[in-house]
Amino acid sequence: MVSYFLNLIGQRWFLALLLIINVFGTIYGYIWYADQLAGTPPVFLIFVPDSPTASLFFCFVLAAFLFGKNIPLIEAFAAVTLLKYGIWAVAMILAAAAAGTPIGILNYMLIASHLGMAVQGLLYSSYYRIKPWHLTVVAVWTLHNDVIDYIYDMHPWVASSIQPYIQEIAYFTFWLSIFSLLTVYLLNKNFNNRRI
Repeated sequence: MVSYFLNLIGQRWFLALLLIINVFGTIYGYIWYADQLAGTPPVFLIFVPDSPTASLFFCFVLAAFLFGKNIPLIEAFAAVTLLKYGIWAVAMILAAAAAGTPIGILNYMLIASHLGMAVQGLLYSSYYRIKPWHLTVVAVWTLHNDVIDYIYDMHPWVASSIQPYIQEIAYFTFWLSIFSLLTVYLLNKNFNNRRI
């Protein structure tokens, strides 16, 4: 069953379909951030649209797979950031709901799409060729992004109901970065050991 599934997600038609979905999701994600980006100082622009940038990385990964290629550094960026920001967005929506913000159909769509982000990055763990130095680069980027987000207040906008808890959100985000890096490292180490 597992081998059938791993074979299925490696089929060209499946990769192409997933690439199309991610391209449209990435475009929608950047549009979603348009208002925040319009008021962001240019030096910080690259650090603000976290989720669409994560899916953009994955678009490059999928495109490379379609050509039978690997781009390990981009794979590392995609896997870590898809997991991190997929979980982060869902956690922020649920936290806002718990704090009294009404949840509508758009929120449910965002929950589903961001859970999909987190899952798809991990689905291809056996296909990645990530080395420890790739994850070191991603760790520097990811933790630096957290500093930009919460020291310079460039984090994605959150609902007003949870804005008073931004310090707690920053703490959660830092440990989510560590969790995402560690998860990708352990999965990759496991699959690398099986290839030996």
